[in-house]
Amino acid sequence: MVNPAKRHATYDDLLAVPKELVAELVHGELITHPRPALPHANVASNLGGELHGPFRRGKGGPGGWIILDEPELHLHGDVLVPDLAGWRRERAPHLPRAAAFDLAPDWVCEVLSAGTEAFDRADKMPIYAREGVIHLWLIDPLLRTLEVFKLLGDGKYEATCTWRDDAVVRADPFGAIELELAALSAD
Repeated sequence: MVNPAKRHATYDDLLAVPKELVAELVHGELITHPRPALPHANVASNLGGELHGPFRRGKGGPGGWIILDEPELHLHGDVLVPDLAGWRRERAPHLPRAAAFDLAPDWVCEVLSAGTEAFDRADKMPIYAREGVIHLWLIDPLLRTLEVFKLLGDGKYEATCTWRDDAVVRADPFGAIELELAALSAD
């Protein structure tokens, strides 16, 4: 017996997902997972707080960025929700007056968890590469690591640096300031 073809999920399917879940569309498949646990959310919030003043507002840094928590990205049929994403103002001078961005970000950060790490690495990273997201960060709050990737000309990411524990780092594209990894911890 031949299995019937799997139906591609639609944006309406995504909208029908309960609010306590994060919903994404990847290659026509609806992917859901629980909202991040508080340690995960704390790391993302702490990083957003560290970047907001110097890069969004230009206080103690160069400014010139839009940085958002959990923006909905509509990228050529895929709908992704990274933990943080940033656009250089020269590419996105203003926030769109819509619920989602259809312009790929210049930088994305995913905070890894046991339930999402494989999905973030194997499914989302190739989509970010396809869309030309130049800078990608992966933070593991349990291992206390920051991995920094840069998109190469062949459309693949290269790991440029990995830091851990209490390192103080300057990481592209936000190398204008030092980040204390301890300040990003899950505690």
